Amino acid sequence: MQQVSWQKSSYSASTTNNECVEVGAAANETVALRESDAPGTVIVTAPGAFAALIRTVKAAALRA
Repeated sequence: MQQVSWQKSSYSASTTNNECVEVGAAANETVALRESDAPGTVIVTAPGAFAALIRTVKAAALRA
């Protein structure tokens, strides 16, 4: 995989053992996702699918 500049959520602390999901821009205008404690496992998706995931998570949080 190409070099990806990973971004961690602002809700995650920057200390060790505080793992979280990281996101980055990947090749061919795709979005890459990984778990910070397993950085070798990366999934790639289309920006539209990632946006739909974020909308769904936010909507669920509002109902909780």
